[in-house]
Amino acid sequence: MVRMLMVLAVSAMCSAAMAQQTETPEAVPSPEPPMTIQRLAEIILNIDEDAQLRGSAIEFTVQDIPVIVVADPRADRMRAMVPIRSAEGLKAEELMRLMQANFDTALDARYAVAQGRLWGVFIHPLSPLGQDQFLSALAQTVNVARTYGQTYSGGAQVFGGGDSNGIFQELLDELRKGQAL
Repeated sequence: MVRMLMVLAVSAMCSAAMAQQTETPEAVPSPEPPMTIQRLAEIILNIDEDAQLRGSAIEFTVQDIPVIVVADPRADRMRAMVPIRSAEGLKAEELMRLMQANFDTALDARYAVAQGRLWGVFIHPLSPLGQDQFLSALAQTVNVARTYGQTYSGGAQVFGGGDSNGIFQELLDELRKGQAL
């Protein structure tokens, strides 16, 4: 009985979504062109005109935080990375807290360990990545580095009435300046 109710509910949701799509075709925004290394570079240069392009890597800063973006068009992948600290000396309790944050508060950014360092990272397929999605990912990745050792938060979605949402929104608005959204 429960299974049948679930099937009916999913069927109703799909029908409603399909009806909504066919009722307002003019409301569908035109798709962005596929993301490329060149588009990434243009977006990043609008954020930091001193960004350094090195092959498939771009190094720049966001509010005094170093960021590295690496893209591989053949693999259709990109990675935005922020170094946080040496991984040496990370204790089991801290690694557990990082994994918990990866589940709930880091959002689309993640904590990762590579090359002896703790990083804030965002990893995504390159071509379907939208400009606004990339800017939000940068803000989240910078925020996981900023909030390391405190709230371990990507900042975009926080339960409660604190200041974190405003801080995230200010950073996202700053990244959007000069971007053609």
